[in-house]
Amino acid sequence: MTSNSPNRSVAIDDPDELVITTLRALAIDAVNAAGSGYPGTAMAMAPVMHTLWSEYLRYDPDDPNWANRDRFVLSVGHASILLHGIIHLAGVVSVDPRTGPVGEPAVTIDDLRSYRQGNTRATGHPEYGVTAGVETTTGPLGQGIATSVGMAMAQRWTAARLDIDGIGLFDHDVIALCGDGDLMEGLSYEAGSLAGQQQLSNLCWIYDSNAVSIEGSTSLAFSEDVAGRFEAFGWQVLTVDDANDRPALRTALDTFRETTDRPTLIIVTSTIGWGSPNRAGTQQAHGIPFGPEEAAATKDVYGWPTSPTFIIPEEAGHHLRSTLCARGRTARADWDDAFEAYLTSHPELAAQFTTMQQRGLPDGWDDDLPSFEPDPVGIPTRIASGQAINAIGPNLPWLVGGAADTGLPSSTLMWFPEAGGMQPTQPGGRNIHFGVREHAMAAITNGLTLSNLRAYDASYLIFTDYARGGIRLSALMGLPVVHVFTHDSFEIGGDGPTHQPVEQLASYRAIPN
Repeated sequence: MTSNSPNRSVAIDDPDELVITTLRALAIDAVNAAGSGYPGTAMAMAPVMHTLWSEYLRYDPDDPNWANRDRFVLSVGHASILLHGIIHLAGVVSVDPRTGPVGEPAVTIDDLRSYRQGNTRATGHPEYGVTAGVETTTGPLGQGIATSVGMAMAQRWTAARLDIDGIGLFDHDVIALCGDGDLMEGLSYEAGSLAGQQQLSNLCWIYDSNAVSIEGSTSLAFSEDVAGRFEAFGWQVLTVDDANDRPALRTALDTFRETTDRPTLIIVTSTIGWGSPNRAGTQQAHGIPFGPEEAAATKDVYGWPTSPTFIIPEEAGHHLRSTLCARGRTARADWDDAFEAYLTSHPELAAQFTTMQQRGLPDGWDDDLPSFEPDPVGIPTRIASGQAINAIGPNLPWLVGGAADTGLPSSTLMWFPEAGGMQPTQPGGRNIHFGVREHAMAAITNGLTLSNLRAYDASYLIFTDYARGGIRLSALMGLPVVHVFTHDSFEIGGDGPTHQPVEQLASYRAIPN
């Protein structure tokens, strides 16, 4: 905690309520200081966030890149102040990508004071690589939950391929917090459907059902049976009728942990934080700061001092760290011991995992690459692609990928015997059958890569229009994702102008990175 952080006692005796109210007050103060942003969701979901971090996540704030940590993804990215606030309270440390943890806070009080402004790690949406504790960039709604599917697939793949003794070296869970906007996006249908098909029992989405969007009530445009939709996907659906009911949330999270055959959706009903009653339910109130008078009135209701702003009681951070660190440090220490034994019992697999964690490539990965002689007619690009992938695949054991239903053996499938298809009964397969889901495919490939597999996806070049959101984010995050677009129809015409991607190259060269 920096010296300019107000540190005073607050008359809230329950330590859990103290953490929750600290998070809510931080949301109010940070958004007011920025003059823009969304305090409401952060205020409403503070009890959920605190319960999850203090009681469930296997996470060590002193080593936020620990390989077997549970992954938490804030998909409802406009509530980023909630994630930044808990990263600060938990004392998550910054990480140098080359040397590891560096000891200094990942989010300081000065970062919170400059929320949504320049030169801050408390950005307006979570940004991977900027702030330790942020697992993926989640600006566009739906991207976070779709990316979490790739993370869950990667965990199962790593366990199947490397944990051959079944000792639980790679058994972490992936939990994402999403909102109405995430589930309105078509991306959520694609990703949720594939997660159900894959029976990803290590995946949990917590859905903040608050019936509010920026335009106003979700009843204007969103009235479907969300529970029924996910049950049709093959998910387990649980409900918590009040976001403040922490015992009910515990029961739901325990049920998720005990489930072994399908992903879990926990629908949490909340009342979004509005401020004073005359704001509640008004159009656009979700997306504007409270202002000083309404901030003071709201803090009075919480029993919180109205001044100064950015009060962070020392007891709040201590309580969160005492619970989270006690669990996370023990889990990490046990894992370190188990990995030391693994280094002895399976040195080749341990070396492979270490190289993966460093995003390295094995020696000789490119030894068998084919060469193609100049030819006026030329080999079709999809044939050349297939030959290249199958030359690399045997030498790069953690290469995985697939196509949006264009995975012909001649183009994007790995056909050597040990490849196999990734299925619920064969999670270590290396060919991913994405189905016709280009948008989810790109986001899921990001999740696989964030989990340090080398992942590729593929489709027709023209269909990158459907995958653009995920492709853009992989570029912004600097991920070594390979997007293979082998099919086009330049000057062929058989499929007509809809399949002639004449503008695609220019548009993708305009994306940063």
